[in-house]
Amino acid sequence: MIREATEQDIPAILDLVRELADYEEEPEAAVGTVDSYRAVLFPEQGSPTAWAHVAEVDGTVVGIAVWFLTFSTWTGRNGLWLEDLYVSPEHRGSGLGRQLMATLARICTERGYPRMEWTVLNWNTPAIELYRHLGAEPMDDWTVQRLTGAALGSLGAAE
Repeated sequence: MIREATEQDIPAILDLVRELADYEEEPEAAVGTVDSYRAVLFPEQGSPTAWAHVAEVDGTVVGIAVWFLTFSTWTGRNGLWLEDLYVSPEHRGSGLGRQLMATLARICTERGYPRMEWTVLNWNTPAIELYRHLGAEPMDDWTVQRLTGAALGSLGAAE
């Protein structure tokens, strides 16, 4: 079953995010907490800035799709950025990843978002194969850029 995440799902979402970080060989990078996820997904005030859907099997969350809105200056419209898609290894090949992607595609269609985008590690062949099978096209002309840590702080402090 695919459904919108609830606040009670946050610990399970975090467990899957940590599994994903291990899979991507960056376990130390997963530093999110229940409180940080709650503040973004289910804030006490204001609107959420990210959303999550979960795949549930026999009452256990075994997959996640965490996403947020983007904006394209070219289309003048929002899009959906899939931050993370993850299905526990024992449930891969069951169609849950495809169902999570289909759920997000339906959200895009219903809301008039012309794009759903994400990144994938070059070595993650199983994921790439799934995305190609779904009709996704690689954006090989684009390179992801990231500003963090001291460089981010330094630029932010610049006049």
